[in-house]
Amino acid sequence: MTNIELAIFIKRVEAICHEMGLVLRQAAFSTNIKDRLDFSCALFDSQGALFAQAAHIPVHLGSMAFALRDVVGSVSWCEGDLLIFNDPFLGGTHLPDVTFISPFFSDHGILGFVVNRAHHANIGSISPGSMPISRALEEEGEIIPPTFLVREGKINEVLLERLTKIGGSAAKGDFAAQRSANDIGLNRLSDLVKTIGLERFQIGIEQINAYGSRLALAALSTIPKGRYSFVDVIDDDGQGTLDLAIKCYVDISSKCLAINFEGTTAQVAGNVNCPLPVTAAAVFYVFRCLLPEYTPSCAGVFQHLRISAPEGSLVNATRPAAVAAGNVETSMRIVDAILGALHQALPEEIPAASQGTMNNIAMGNHRSKQPWDYYETIGGGCGAHPLGDGVSAVQSHMTNTLNTPIESFESHYPIRVKSYAIRHGSGGSGKYYGGDGLVREFVFLEETEVTLLTDRRNHPPWGLEGGLSGLPGINYLDGRILPAKCQVSVKPGQVLRIETPGGGGFGLNNE
Repeated sequence: MTNIELAIFIKRVEAICHEMGLVLRQAAFSTNIKDRLDFSCALFDSQGALFAQAAHIPVHLGSMAFALRDVVGSVSWCEGDLLIFNDPFLGGTHLPDVTFISPFFSDHGILGFVVNRAHHANIGSISPGSMPISRALEEEGEIIPPTFLVREGKINEVLLERLTKIGGSAAKGDFAAQRSANDIGLNRLSDLVKTIGLERFQIGIEQINAYGSRLALAALSTIPKGRYSFVDVIDDDGQGTLDLAIKCYVDISSKCLAINFEGTTAQVAGNVNCPLPVTAAAVFYVFRCLLPEYTPSCAGVFQHLRISAPEGSLVNATRPAAVAAGNVETSMRIVDAILGALHQALPEEIPAASQGTMNNIAMGNHRSKQPWDYYETIGGGCGAHPLGDGVSAVQSHMTNTLNTPIESFESHYPIRVKSYAIRHGSGGSGKYYGGDGLVREFVFLEETEVTLLTDRRNHPPWGLEGGLSGLPGINYLDGRILPAKCQVSVKPGQVLRIETPGGGGFGLNNE
């Protein structure tokens, strides 16, 4: 392929992923998928190596890129199959994220795989919203090992009925939407192969990876060689263990970026543990941020990364560790730790810490006449950087979701949003100011079980080069401060207020 032909090929396969996402969003029932866009779509080659993705959720896509090769190699495939799973220790993230994998066949066998992953608010955990204050994986919901939902075109009705019984009609609709997204991906791949031919399709995949590899090596050549280290801290695990250290060493050579997490806290009783694919997703994300915007997300880019994490640690947990918050909170802190180390090598390129938490809220009432579950993440401030202020009131780093619009939220659930505003003054000061966080207040109209999985309540987002830290977040129920990670039963009329962290400042303020 010429350079122009390769550029067109890259855009065509990326467009397939985008169209899969559009189908999934438009066909889904739940606010998590159709409003918050908590899903991801990607394409993999016949060996399970990534060659295209849409710009969806970094923690989804990075973990799939790291682990899918093992998943697709563990089963025998037939045309018309559809494999699903959510097991975090077999390539998943946390149980609410359910992955659908469809093989793409031609007359010459399997050419690749079409994959999507989407978050389900009810996967059968011990508390509404399926993000509990858990101590073991089994408390977090239904564990689905790699299992065929469809085998040679025939649906596994027993499995579908079991999952529908857990999640209700909305879940059944979302599963159908995920299947439809894969179907459109298969159709578009088939059209592409018919248009350009099998040989050029396979050459295109090879050249995407070769191109990605060249761009990755070029980026590595600009980073001063050496070893850099940083330690950051998670507030707590929700079970009484405080100040959990994530320590990383970043070794840069001309051909490799190696990250070692030796010295990181051992896995804990609470649910902030990370399976290795989630840790890998954070590493992939940071490295991808160092590359030009036009770099294709593919296996060739990531082949120059090496990850070492002690087994049984916070960043390489083993079964049956609880992991619900590892995916959403610990992944954010891993990013902060790696960026902190890289700042020593690239002081004029790395920003101060962003809010460093997804401010997870899960809630619902399974005893209501109309049982319901809800889950959302709340944005905050981004870190300032050498060229300017941080952005206020947005999702950052490992999450790329939207907020749930108030109109949609209030029309679906027995809750009213009392206020939703920028938390002015929460960004750290400096030559450039960190972005401000958010304030979101909920008034409950019926008894509700609420779970909070938040962080950066004790250890604020750090500034750089003399810039000050952003304000830590804080959670209130009727004016009473709540722990960062807790479950509470609220009554009608009570008000939950979440104030999210601001980003760190950058540089000395000489005013």
